[in-house]
Amino acid sequence: MESVLNCSSSSLQIRCTNLGGNSSQSLKAYSQGAAQEIEADTQNLVTDNVVVVEGEVATISCRVKNNDDSVIQLLNPSRQTIYFREVRPLKDNRFQLVNFSSSELRVSLSNVSLVDEGKYVCQLYTDPPQEAFATITVLVPPETPIIDANKDILREGEEVEFTCSTAGSKPAAEIKWLKGDEEIQESAGNVEEDPREEKLFNVTSRLVLKVSRLDDGLPVTCQVEHPAVKDLQTMKDLQAQRYLDVQYKPQVQITMSQPQGLTREGDTLELVCTASGKPQPNLIWKRVDEEMPDRAIFTEPRTFILESLNKTDNGTYRCSAFNAVGESFEDYVLHVYDAPTTTPPPTTTTTTTTTIPTILEDSRAGTEVPRSVDHAVIGGVVAVVVFAILCLLIVLGRYFARHKGTYFTHEAKGADDAADADTAIINAEGGQNNSDEKKEYFI
Repeated sequence: MESVLNCSSSSLQIRCTNLGGNSSQSLKAYSQGAAQEIEADTQNLVTDNVVVVEGEVATISCRVKNNDDSVIQLLNPSRQTIYFREVRPLKDNRFQLVNFSSSELRVSLSNVSLVDEGKYVCQLYTDPPQEAFATITVLVPPETPIIDANKDILREGEEVEFTCSTAGSKPAAEIKWLKGDEEIQESAGNVEEDPREEKLFNVTSRLVLKVSRLDDGLPVTCQVEHPAVKDLQTMKDLQAQRYLDVQYKPQVQITMSQPQGLTREGDTLELVCTASGKPQPNLIWKRVDEEMPDRAIFTEPRTFILESLNKTDNGTYRCSAFNAVGESFEDYVLHVYDAPTTTPPPTTTTTTTTTIPTILEDSRAGTEVPRSVDHAVIGGVVAVVVFAILCLLIVLGRYFARHKGTYFTHEAKGADDAADADTAIINAEGGQNNSDEKKEYFI
């Protein structure tokens, strides 16, 4: 005969009348419905979610705000009782009682694994019963990453692709790339579920770099970050490195050790050639378009010495460097100047010669250097110019002085043939006899 259970609730009191049917199932269903109708401010049972790293200890605490000596128990996600008050019905020694009182039931779970994840139930036997849920989330740290490259030895300007992968993490790990101390954005990334465990993830990241000679010897680091990893030592273990091996053609530079200043006849020229490249370059000295002088000396391949310079040594000297990647060179243009000379003293007088600095462009190095000029020659030229100017001034002065005030009038015209002064006055054009013929008017 079926029984029916008729229940009504009033002021958190449940009254049930057996009307037939399965009373235990009906009571359980009704109790859950009644518990959902309880207002939040009347809920006395509280707990907290737990995040724990795989292999560590998780602690679940069921707390009661205002306890009336009701029974507290803890159930696993399968709703099996772990602890009923201070008694553990479940035969799992990893669960241990940490604290039990009228207001708290605290239980620890050691050596947590992924199978322990889920929603645990704190249950308080009040009328109606109350429940609170504590979710355990298990973090699984990633495995040590593996880094690989498609090329081991590179040449300047080439591209290399690095691949970094790490497996078995929860949640999925993040991969960060570093070149030296500089962080670089990844080129592509991929996240897949681990076929060994559906809750775990495998992560792969790719990085493409175009290398230069400055990158040679730098480490490329694949660094894995995950919330389960906190201490520095573990973080160092979760990284992998590859060092860049970049080959590049030589760069050549020529420096002059001696002489200091201009290269003059009789001096010794010493040039040093330095070249940087990978692999280590070989050096060769030669003279462009001409034969190398027989006096040339090479001490080590990089040093070139030419003694007793003369003007036949003028020309372009080249230092070439080459390796498996390429070849490069630098030229040195040699211009030999006259040897410095001195003026011999005269037999009768003593002449002191001095030098004044003038600017001369050195075709060899493109720099300006001083040159000596005979001061006596310059003084002689200046004296001749001054003397010529003085002579010209004297001649002009005498010429203008002799012609100053010379002019002619008609007043004395006809006086040249007169016998005496009186006749000259009378015969003059301005005399009295001609006074009527010519008159002057003054305005």
